[in-house]
Amino acid sequence: MRILGISAFYHDSAACLIEDGRIIAAAQEERFTRKKHDADFPKNAIQYCLDAGGIGLDQVDHVAFYEKPFLKFERLLETYVAFAPHGFRSFLMAMPLWLKEKLFQKIELRDALKKLGADTGIEDRLLFAEHHQSHAASVFFTSPFEDALVLTMDGVGEWTTTSTALGHGNQLEITKEIHFPHSIGLLYSAFTYYLGFKVNAGEYKVMGLAPYGEPIYSKVILDKLVDLKADGTFRLDMQYFDYCTGLRMTAKKFNELFGGLPRKPEEPLTQKHMDLAASIQWITEEIVLRLTRSLSSETSSKNLCLAGGVALNCVANGRVLRDGKFEKIYVQPAAGDAGGALGAALAVYYSHLGMPRRATGKDAMSGSFLGPDYDNSEIEQQLTAAGARFEKLDDAELFAATVDALVAGKAVGWFQGRMEFGPRALGARSILGDPRSATMQQTLNLKVKYRESFRPFAPAVLREDAADWFDLDCDSPYMLFVANVAKSKQRQMTEEERTLFGIDKLNVPRSEIPAVTHVDYSARVQTVDRETNPRFHELLSAFKARTGCPVLVNTSFNVRGEPIVCSPQDAFRCFMGTEIELLVIGNFILYKEKQDARLKMNYSTTLELD
Repeated sequence: MRILGISAFYHDSAACLIEDGRIIAAAQEERFTRKKHDADFPKNAIQYCLDAGGIGLDQVDHVAFYEKPFLKFERLLETYVAFAPHGFRSFLMAMPLWLKEKLFQKIELRDALKKLGADTGIEDRLLFAEHHQSHAASVFFTSPFEDALVLTMDGVGEWTTTSTALGHGNQLEITKEIHFPHSIGLLYSAFTYYLGFKVNAGEYKVMGLAPYGEPIYSKVILDKLVDLKADGTFRLDMQYFDYCTGLRMTAKKFNELFGGLPRKPEEPLTQKHMDLAASIQWITEEIVLRLTRSLSSETSSKNLCLAGGVALNCVANGRVLRDGKFEKIYVQPAAGDAGGALGAALAVYYSHLGMPRRATGKDAMSGSFLGPDYDNSEIEQQLTAAGARFEKLDDAELFAATVDALVAGKAVGWFQGRMEFGPRALGARSILGDPRSATMQQTLNLKVKYRESFRPFAPAVLREDAADWFDLDCDSPYMLFVANVAKSKQRQMTEEERTLFGIDKLNVPRSEIPAVTHVDYSARVQTVDRETNPRFHELLSAFKARTGCPVLVNTSFNVRGEPIVCSPQDAFRCFMGTEIELLVIGNFILYKEKQDARLKMNYSTTLELD
């Protein structure tokens, strides 16, 4: 039984292929088109998945789409009616698109699939899952658990913004829902917009900015914006928001409440912006904690699954983990809309077709390494075509040379095996650095990634050493839990340093691994084990053998405004457009100083702010 899953037409289009319940391949369309958050029909991702499975579309038993367009249209139409005549302008803009395309999405999907070689019967094999059903299925059916509570939180699907479900075996029953316009995801996005970052793209910037501020606006938010109950359910006061019918996230009343217009992207960040970020982050954590605590007491479940865009808030996830109401927590690594493609396929297989499922105690994501890979001959061919100058080394030489570069303080592009599915680089398409360096964080932000200096970097640590370096003694392979650096590794600040505010905190070393220690002593931890990520584990082990430190800086192999690299050519182009000093692809090593200077690009001026 082969099922193709698709998410598309909003943001982060993706495709996946499952066969008899096993994930064969999954990838986001942006990786192939090089258009960040590409929302178009994922023809390239679909073709990759089919090629990975060695099949054509005529050999697919079902095609599953991740949401129901008619229900979404119903929500849009009812919302405009409820708020009429306010929002008439945006109504006039939205309706033609919906009437022309979205209401006939089944036909659009059919025609697009036919262009990829589907037979005339493809429409009969096309099924639709509800948005939150797709999210819940993506996490429970890939989880290690036979039984679990599933909590999904995002902006909005068709109507639902927050849902809970109970999973058992191959059954998944949604039990509670919070409906639009009341949304924790849209609340967070409203502050993202107000702080001058892009909605559906810059929310993680707000999370990274929050530790520089104090949550002094949290009471105002609870008094005016959010009616939060003890059990975590909530309602928003829509007088302060404009996302129901307007063309902006916040209304005039929101701006008046916080004393001014939204920050423009080019304007400097002030202490006020940092305090607002800290406040909405605190509110989000409080909502999530109240939800998980009440659900724990209601269900007595020991296992928790998290999905939806809000599940990518790893700081909140860390709070839930430390709260201890659940013995085990599993977060879908592709928790956003891209993961909906996977969830839709799994929902069809288990919920619709009733296929048997038995948990194995391990998740089914294969470390999230589900994208394209390239053997050494393909790598050599692409590098040669790009005009690259490279050497081929055996494994021992390759790891030694890479460690040499890291110890010397160089930024290293690391390209190995199958590309990651989801927003995080996990050691397949990564930029690496020495976490012991006091300057590495700034260097990577300003000279490699070309992004804001306040942004933190994640540590990748050998699983067997994680508890010695962080307040975390569980698996965290997907970089979705924040924990503090272990006390034994921390450096206490001086009295003078403690008086610093905002960005002034940035350059104060706080631990033996300052490049991955945020201003509040926290870190977004990735644990690396030998079974799921053998080459990255070997590199970390080699670095530890040389330095005594089993940790590396791990950030995604891309720069501001572009998706994570997919192919060797993508990697070489990024290498030549940044100050990455060493590139390692398969068994090939490339030194920046040996490259043809005429191939250099200037990413710092050509890429758009994201």
